[in-house]
Amino acid sequence: MLASFLHEGMVEAGCDEAGRGCLAGPVFAAAVILPADFRNELLNDSKQLTGRNRYILREVIQKEALSWAVGSYDNKEIDEVNILNASIFSMHRALHQLKVKPDYILVDGNRFKPYQDIPYTCVVKGDGKFLSIAAASILAKTYRDDFMLALHKEYPFYKWGQNKGYPTKAHREAIKQHGITPYHRKSFRLIDNQLSLKF
Repeated sequence: MLASFLHEGMVEAGCDEAGRGCLAGPVFAAAVILPADFRNELLNDSKQLTGRNRYILREVIQKEALSWAVGSYDNKEIDEVNILNASIFSMHRALHQLKVKPDYILVDGNRFKPYQDIPYTCVVKGDGKFLSIAAASILAKTYRDDFMLALHKEYPFYKWGQNKGYPTKAHREAIKQHGITPYHRKSFRLIDNQLSLKF
C-alpha cells in the first residue's frame, strides 16, 4: 500500500507528467488532492497497471478526490521552452486549476520550479510511493493516451494508437517515409540515417 501523505494534517497535492520522452504530441500533467483517509489497493504507478485498470482507477480518482486537474503543453510550446520546463509548467497549469489550494506539493521526479508560495518535495519514483502522485500519474497518462488516440485517426501512418508518440521502430520508420506532422516536436532531433534518436 502506498503512503497517504508526507506531512500528516496537511492538504497535499500529488503531481506527475506523461509523455516526456515522446517524439510527438503534448506533455500532460495532473495534480490530485486525495482525502486523508483515501485507500485503494489497486492504485499504483500507472506504468505498473493494465490499460483497463488505469481507466477504472481514473473514474475512482475523479469521483473521490477532493480536487483534481489536468494540464498540458503542446509540441510547439515544448519546442519553445524545452521538455523539462514544459513538464514542470504543465504541472503548474494543473495546480492552477485545482479548486482546493494545497498546503504542500509532492512531485514525481527530481526537478521542479516553485509554484506560487507553496512548499514542495520532489520524490524520485514517487508514483510508486505516494497515493496522490500515483493518482496524478494515472490521470496524466490516460488523458494523454486519449489525446494521442484522437490524433491517430488523423495521422494513422505513425501508429500513435499503439505507441502514443513514443520512439518505437514503427514510429521512426514512418517519420523517415512520410516526414513529420504538425504534432511532432521539432526541437528533438527525430531521426538520423541509422534511425537512432538524438535529443
